[in-house]
Amino acid sequence: MRFLSVNADCFLIELASLEETLALYNKLQNTSLNGIKDLVPAAKTILVFFNEIETNFKTLVAFIQSLKIDSGFERSNQEVIVPIRYDGEDLAQVAELQGLSVAEVIRKHHQSIWNVAFIGFAPGFAYMSSPDRPFTDIPRLTVPRKKIPSGSLGLAGRYSGIYPKDSPGGWQLIGTTDEKMWDLARKNPALLLPGMTVNFEDVTHHPITVSVPQQITRTVELKQSVPLFSITAPSLQMLIQDEGRFNQTKIGVGMAGAMDLSAMHSANRIVGNPTDTPVIEVLNGGLKAKLQHGAVIAVTGAISNIRVKFADGQNAEFASDQPIDLDEGDEFHILPPTKGLRNYLAVRGGIKVKPVLNSASFDSLAVLGPEPLKLGDTIYQGQVKAANISVNEVGKNDLPKVGEVVELDIVMGPRTDWFEQDSIELLCQQEWLVTNESNRIGLRLSGEQSLTRKITHELESEGTCIGALQIPPSGQPVLFMNDHPLTGGYPVIAAVAKHHWDLVAQIPAGCRIKFKKITEFTDFENK
Repeated sequence: MRFLSVNADCFLIELASLEETLALYNKLQNTSLNGIKDLVPAAKTILVFFNEIETNFKTLVAFIQSLKIDSGFERSNQEVIVPIRYDGEDLAQVAELQGLSVAEVIRKHHQSIWNVAFIGFAPGFAYMSSPDRPFTDIPRLTVPRKKIPSGSLGLAGRYSGIYPKDSPGGWQLIGTTDEKMWDLARKNPALLLPGMTVNFEDVTHHPITVSVPQQITRTVELKQSVPLFSITAPSLQMLIQDEGRFNQTKIGVGMAGAMDLSAMHSANRIVGNPTDTPVIEVLNGGLKAKLQHGAVIAVTGAISNIRVKFADGQNAEFASDQPIDLDEGDEFHILPPTKGLRNYLAVRGGIKVKPVLNSASFDSLAVLGPEPLKLGDTIYQGQVKAANISVNEVGKNDLPKVGEVVELDIVMGPRTDWFEQDSIELLCQQEWLVTNESNRIGLRLSGEQSLTRKITHELESEGTCIGALQIPPSGQPVLFMNDHPLTGGYPVIAAVAKHHWDLVAQIPAGCRIKFKKITEFTDFENK
């Protein structure tokens, strides 16, 4: 085992094979280990998240090194049959790569037993391996497709996987299924879970039956809550967010949550709510709303003024980071920020929202959670028990604006040693432009010189954390943020330190980033 640094609260365990990885994962799940918060298994790695107050990297490494790992992996007894039409557009190419006929590829695939190893990439996307080893490693497409339809069966490396929703991807497509891999209407949204056995049934030549859906009578839920305000002009993005989803990695669901967590907490304190109360995350200002009932609001995060038009016709402007008492008929407008990028709008008593998987956060990658708000939507009063309003909150005034250079601390690892020494030094020497292709999934960065790899073979998928600096073949970093995929197939050279995540949330496109190394790459090996 190798233990590789990732961030202040997580590290990566690297093993020699999938079988060893699953055996250790099984052991860790069934061992009482103080301080471990979550585990993300992948092909040959386990990403371990821990509570920094209860334990530390070295203590956990020593304990895991002392464990006696069972040789086998205890699988669940659950078997799933998935009907497949072997009609994928890459079938002929896969056959040629394997030196087989198309018929032989189909036969080998559906006659093999497949086991769910881990979930990654997207909610419900199961990486399935076969002990029968029907194929040699299958390369991904050189140029990934921009859109692969949901239900597509693909092969990559030694794995089979079915896309749970329309998404980009580079796997070789060999078939399709009508089975839903991900369905929130089910008790267990993910059809396939680690440890399950999967049998593929060849239905290529079966007639396709089209069922006519019965008319459904929808029951309209009567809104008992008080309508607070309606959105009369939208911002670029208006999302309901809380602290995020916890302990959902087993089904492929990441954390999401407010990108500037301290700003969210501050907004709630100002109006007297518990700090974990859902708020509205507003991108680059612009939101206008009209009050239908009296309310106390607060706007934090990016430095913006809030323009209020009172029902009696008078106007006023308020600074952010303070309580604003409004009455029915008043209108407020969050002006575009002078510094920073994201505002957080809290309402005393909270807002009414239906949680999804124990969180009110919207995940833009998984398309999970309350839908993004839009023009005309009405926000309803929540049922949160509010306490005293805080008038002592002080906003961050040192937020970046377009054209400025932002310094971010980074922790080296877990794949620093995959890069040439010159590139490791270049990461911190040159400035990186934040491009317009940046969002809640990640910031795409551009530098004058690209980073080059020393190890060039394909990296098997492994877990990644918020702040990870993943380096694709272009050599231009992608800085992963809250809605990033759980696993990634490109090496991560370093990660932005946790204490700077809130700052990253406030960096607008057009800024430049200068990285500052605060922790060297750590590699412990258990020999």
